[in-house]
Amino acid sequence: MVIAVDFDGTIVEHRYPAIGEEVPFATETLKMLIQDGHQLILWSVREGRLLQEAVDWCRSRGVEFWAVNKDYPEEEESKNRNFSRKIKADMFIDDRNMGGLPDWGTIYQMIKNHETWMSRGFNNTSFEDHEPPRKKHWWSRG
Repeated sequence: MVIAVDFDGTIVEHRYPAIGEEVPFATETLKMLIQDGHQLILWSVREGRLLQEAVDWCRSRGVEFWAVNKDYPEEEESKNRNFSRKIKADMFIDDRNMGGLPDWGTIYQMIKNHETWMSRGFNNTSFEDHEPPRKKHWWSRG
């Protein structure tokens, strides 16, 4: 399976443009997914030096991505007239998912066991009753 994984807020806590502390068990889970044969794409808003810092941070912890901000390793923006930042993946792991980011243990178990939220007993009513965490904005203090 091709899995696109966000960096800030997903693998590490939000501290952009700095790199935050690791979200517990993120890199260990990513290494397990790679070991299980999944192709992981680092899918981030970061570019240039900031993107390279994220790639190096992951690499130093044993996580090598199949591709970074592209669909496959050999894809080159300048040679592909149809290049798009929209990644074609089977799954996306991102802290901005509807309902928020589950813990990495839950993420791994759902992927390994081919589970969905529906198969885990969540339905539309569950999401409607769920109050997502409020995002802090730069202009507010609370």
